[in-house]
Formats: sequence, structure tokens, C-alpha cells
Amino acid sequence: MHTTSTLKRHPHDDAPDTDAAFQRLADLPDGPERRALRDEIVQAWMPMAHRIAVRYRGRGETLEDLTQVAALGLVKAVDRYRPERGHAFESYAVPTIAGEIKRHFRDHMWVLHVPRRVQEARNRVRVAIKDLTAQNEGRGPTLAELAAYTRLTEDEVRSGLEALESYATLSLDAELTAGDDGYSLADGLGEDDAGYDLVVDREAVRPALSRLPRREQTILYLRFFRGMTQSDIARELGVSQMHVSRLISGCCADLREQILSDPT
Repeated sequence: MHTTSTLKRHPHDDAPDTDAAFQRLADLPDGPERRALRDEIVQAWMPMAHRIAVRYRGRGETLEDLTQVAALGLVKAVDRYRPERGHAFESYAVPTIAGEIKRHFRDHMWVLHVPRRVQEARNRVRVAIKDLTAQNEGRGPTLAELAAYTRLTEDEVRSGLEALESYATLSLDAELTAGDDGYSLADGLGEDDAGYDLVVDREAVRPALSRLPRREQTILYLRFFRGMTQSDIARELGVSQMHVSRLISGCCADLREQILSDPT
């Protein structure tokens, strides 16, 4: 079994010299000795994985969780690395680890809930936009081009494009204009409309109103729907203003009692 002393390190802890270890790993059959050497290589490169995880701190995920995701990416990089291709392990491991962290954010840190199938469409559309824009020398792809490239329907591409905007949300304090007016997203939101409550109240009182005598219905109609004063109503009906006042008070009390006692 190989020990960690066989893994020479460079002056920087996150750049160990594991070339010989990778060569031995490639020659070893699957078994305890190979797994032990693999674990040694992973441990030797963990400081680098941690350094990459720190770059993504402060985006809604704990550093501990990010480090675990980075470690998973490192393990994948060790398992897939082929030293015979002539590339340094670090140049292969860094994008692999960073890609694993980015996938974690895409799959688990969505601010808005997005179905898995839409997330997958979003990822395919995102890659297609990047590839096709490069192929078209900077021209953005059309909907049909994206559908052909991703092998999705145009409706699925639209869902993917919409999901691109669902990864993060704007603060309500975010300014929407570049001027000095300070207009924010919150300024564009509506307010509660008291008229809706009035509609509910009117519908609630309608059955009780229909049970009142005709004269009381007329008085309430003139007062609350026509906006007439008690004196005007008194002259209209040929009674005293005091009598109108008593009728209004009594009717309102009766209506309130009926509505509150109605189980529906």
C-alpha cells in the first residue's frame, strides 16, 4: 500500500505533485490498494477543491455544503483523468469541480420552484445558446434553431428560456430605471382595492335587505346608494328627520345582527 509520503507536494498545498501516483493508479487493478491510492490523491487535492468552493460562498449555500459538492467533483475528476493524454491534472480538475458546483446551484438552489423537466430543458437551451452564438459569430439563435439543436419542441424551448429567468429573483427595492427618480420594482406593484371588500359586503347584505319592509328598503337605498342626507329623505317621504334617523339606525342594527347570525 502506498502512503501519503509518496505524494510530493509543491510549495502550494493546493498543487501537489501526483503525476507518479496517477501513473501507478492507471496500472493498478480494482481492489483495496487502488482504492487506497485513489483516496490519497483525493486528499492531496482537497485544499484546491476547498479553494474553489470558497469562490461560490455567499450565494445562498453554506461553505460546508459547497465543499462537499466540490469534493464530489474532485472524486469525479480523479476517476476520469487520463494522464496519458498529456494534460496536467489541475487543468482538468478545476473546470470539473467548478462545473459540479454550478450544477448543484442549478438543481438545488432555485429561488422559484421549477419542475425537473423544465430545468433539464433550461440547461440544454443554455448550452445551445452558447454554442450557436459562437457558431453564428455572435448572432443569437432563433427559436427554430434552438429547437433543432436541442431536439426539443419550440414550446419546450420557450419553457427553457423562461426558466433561465427563474434561477434568481429581483429585490423589490431594485431600481428599474437608470435615472434619478429611484423608481423600484415595488413602485410598480398594485395595492389592495377596498372596492373588492365593498362588493363582498354588498353581496352579504343583499338577502337581509330583501327581507326589510319596502319603506325601510327605500330609506336605505336613498341614504347609502343615492347619497341623500337624512333631511332630504325626510322631505322626500314626508316624515321627520328624527324619524328617518331612528329608522336607519334600527335597520342597520337588524341587518348587522342577521348577517352575523347567518351561518352561511
